Amino acid sequence: MNPIDLVAVAYMDQGEGQKLVRLRDHLTGLGVNAELRDNNTALMVHRPSGGGMPVWVFVGYGGAYYSWQSAEKRHPVDDVAGAATVLAAYVGR
Repeated sequence: MNPIDLVAVAYMDQGEGQKLVRLRDHLTGLGVNAELRDNNTALMVHRPSGGGMPVWVFVGYGGAYYSWQSAEKRHPVDDVAGAATVLAAYVGR
């Protein structure tokens, strides 16, 4: 198996919603306003200035990555703190 498949298999038992809840909690700890949407299938991350569109975050790639910006940006779900830091910088916190 390639590394992406290994991560996907390791995290298949955790639901996507639970992964997004963990990311939301880390973002909140960093002072970033984020809310779960659509039955915990998406996370809406607000920009701190209130200007511009919010960033929508999903769990993709077989449950192995958080992805945003039409899946052009992604971060492994096993590094929630790192993903929160990257997203906070991305939205301009």
